[in-house]
Order: sequence, then structure tokens, then C-alpha cells
Amino acid sequence: MISKMLQKARDFERKYLPYTLSEQPKFHVTGGIGWINDPNGFAPYKGEYHLFFQYYPYDTKWGPMHWGHVKTRDFIHWDRLPAALAPDTDYDRGGCFSGSAIELPDGRHLLMYTGVRNVRRRNGKLEAFQTQCLAIGDGEDYEKLEQNPVIDASALPEGGSEHDFRDPKIWRENGKYYAVIGNRPADKSGSILLFESEDAIHWQYVNVLSACHNQYGRMWECPDFFRLDGKDVLLVSPQEMDAIGLEFHPGNANVCLIGKYDRSAKHLNRENVQAIDYGLDFYAPQTLLTDDGRRVMIAWMQNWETALCKIEELRFYGQMTLPRELSVRNGRLCQNPVRELESYRGVKIDYYNVLINGEATLRGINGRCLDMTVTLRPGNENSMFKWFRLYVAKDGEHFTMIRYRPETGTVKVDRTHSGFPHDIVNIREFPVSMRNGALKLRVILDRYSLELFVNDGEQAASCVLYTPEDAGAISFSSDGSVLVDVEKYDLLME
Repeated sequence: MISKMLQKARDFERKYLPYTLSEQPKFHVTGGIGWINDPNGFAPYKGEYHLFFQYYPYDTKWGPMHWGHVKTRDFIHWDRLPAALAPDTDYDRGGCFSGSAIELPDGRHLLMYTGVRNVRRRNGKLEAFQTQCLAIGDGEDYEKLEQNPVIDASALPEGGSEHDFRDPKIWRENGKYYAVIGNRPADKSGSILLFESEDAIHWQYVNVLSACHNQYGRMWECPDFFRLDGKDVLLVSPQEMDAIGLEFHPGNANVCLIGKYDRSAKHLNRENVQAIDYGLDFYAPQTLLTDDGRRVMIAWMQNWETALCKIEELRFYGQMTLPRELSVRNGRLCQNPVRELESYRGVKIDYYNVLINGEATLRGINGRCLDMTVTLRPGNENSMFKWFRLYVAKDGEHFTMIRYRPETGTVKVDRTHSGFPHDIVNIREFPVSMRNGALKLRVILDRYSLELFVNDGEQAASCVLYTPEDAGAISFSSDGSVLVDVEKYDLLME
């Protein structure tokens, strides 16, 4: 049964979405209209891949959270479906917050999400109570269960917060259902709780899978837990992160913990902790396992610190990253654009062993919807260059710069001149290493975004751009001699 609130959202979409088609990125998911943030329910269902997202269709600001809905077969072309959930019951009137999805053995589609109930105290303080809820449907229409909420404060370990208890990620293993959920324990930091169930409806608390102890941020949101290349991987999005060198930046951050899951203790023993993405706009990643065995991740390509900065004439706000294939190499998480992107490439334009010493441009190397790899090596065997710069989305006034400095072993992404109307964070710098005497930079551009992948995905950096679309020039610059290979494809999405 479709509630009046959900029907209102669907009617609004039907009426206004056709007017926004010309504003959209070519191949990055948006809500079409209104606001989006965290990806939700990213999972296979009946031969396709569904993606839901935190959604407020009526404004380009955060509002009472609905779930928007799209699906795909190839992670590049997305079909838009009607809004799936609205905050229309007592237990989720404050919002249908983030969650996940799974296909049940009987073919139905199960959504597991956090319902928020706001209570106004006598002193005027507003408190949000968070519980875990279910909805079951057919891939388009969903019915919330009468048993909701299925996990509430009574299931929390001692000291756990019923106000910060959210974002369940569900999976099925050996005939049982499991879910990891973010919580704030008594030390006011973050922890990830593990729950299990025989039927996905009745749940029991198992253990703390991993805890922050105020080391990596405070509250841990949007957990995801999976096995990859012989390692166990936990992704979390910390709030109130303190900077740690160049690895972790302050604010709302992203963290990957890699180690070994102790099945008897139900606990993750850490072996490595790293950032997932080193850019300016990346939060709340979620993964799925494809039918051919790949672990694919998508994330909100935005940041809460920049969430009020927008192009006023656009009728949508927020977009997702390009889906990425994950792997673990040498104990670190690596990521690359899904291979399906290559099917959308146009004619290749390439150059090899171009000597750069100062400023340079190359014929045919330009554009704003492209896939380009730049490989650089020292051009003088007797001395190392001081820096190399790549400028994209450039005109006489605007540009975004990617700089590599071999002396410090760092890459810097600088979008200071990328069209932002407000004073926000515009620079990120992170450590990289040359491989066999070379550094490889793969750049994906799509109207309002840049995604950078270093050395076949050893590091990734994502950021939103507001540079005018006709700013499509690309140039190179160096202090010292640099040999450059360039391979560039326009991406043909129409």
C-alpha cells in the first residue's frame, strides 16, 4: 500500500523530473531533482543492480529523508524508479535514514533501514531515537513490516546510545542473516555492532565488531563489512575526525580497516588502517558483490562541510561517485572505475614520450566528459624534476590543478579556481609513490566532477567542480624535464 506521503513524492517526481534532464551529469547518479546524500541498498536483485539513496525531492537542502531509487545493468546507464520509502509512520517520522538491501530466498526484495523518531522534551530539547526497520517489496513498491522496528534500544549493549544507532548493512551467510550497525558507546566515540538473525526479522546482538576508542573520529556511520582477496574489510565514515598526517583529514571522513575476522570472538583484528578516498568529496561508501564475483563500491560524492555550496540554478544537489572495483594489494585497499566504463569510450587520442619542461598543450587533449590517463617519468636521468602539474576544466579564468611533487612524494588536488561561490575547503594533499620510475594519473571528468586514480587505484581522490561547462582546456606544466604519455577518450553517453 502506497502512503499519501510516498505518493506525493512520486507525483512530484513525475511532474518535475522531465525538466531537469539537461542539468544532469552524463553518468553519475543524482536524485534527478532535490537533495541526495548517502547511497543505500546497493545490491543485486533479479539480475540487475539496485541503488537507493537518502533523498528529499522538494528542495536542494537536506530535509525529511525519503529513499530515492535507480537501477542498472552495467553501473554506467541508470534507470530511474519511483521513490521507494517516505517517513510516514510513527517510528520513522523523523526520517528513513540509511540502510541496505538483500534479495530473499523467495525472490522478494528486503530493505533494512534506520527509522528516526523525534521527541520534544519538556525543556524544549529535541531528541532523535533511532531504530532498525524493514520493508519488503518487488523491486519497485515496498511495504513496511508490522513488526517494525525490528531492532530497538533494548538490543543494545550496556552504554550504547539509542540516539546514535544507525545505518544497517545486511548480508546472508550460511543460511543466517547478519547486519553491522553504527553506534556510539559510553566513551562517546564510535563502534560497529554485529547482529544476527535466522529470518531477517528477529535479531540478536552478537558483539562489537570493531570500536573507535576516539582514535579515528567519533561516531562511526555507514559501516560495510566484507571479505576481499583473503582479507576482511570494514568501511566506516567517522564524524568529528581529527587530522592524522596526510592520511586522514579532519571533519566527516572515511576509513578502511583491513584485517582478519576472528569468528570465535566475533571481532575484527586490524592489520592496516587507511583512508578510502583522499579527495574533497567522498562519504558513506557502500559495496555489493557482482554476479561475476567483483566487489564494487559507490559513495556520496559530496561532503557535509561543503553541503551548502551549490549552483543555485540547478534543481538537484548531490551525486554519487562512479562505481569502483575494489581489490587488496600489499595489504591496502585499491580501487578503479568499473570496467564497464570502457564500453562508452570514443576514439583514442594518445601521445608517448612527450618531453614537458615548462608549459605545454597537446592537440585533441581537452574536454569535460572523458577518461584520460597521464603517465609521467623523469625526463633527465641526472636530475629529478621539482614538480609536475596537470590542469583540467580550464579556461581563461577557471581550472582545477593536480600537482605531483617527487621530493615529498605527494599529489595535491586544488580546485580553488573551480567555480565555487563560497569559501570552502578546496585543497587536498596525499602521499603517493612512483612505481618502476613512473607515476600514473587516471582522470575521469563528468560535467560537475573529477575523480582521480593514482597508480592503478593505489589512491583515489574525488571532488565536485562547478567550473562552467565550456571550460574544457587541458594543459601540462613542469619545473624540470618530464616525459609524459597521454591516453585520452571522450566518454560517449548519449
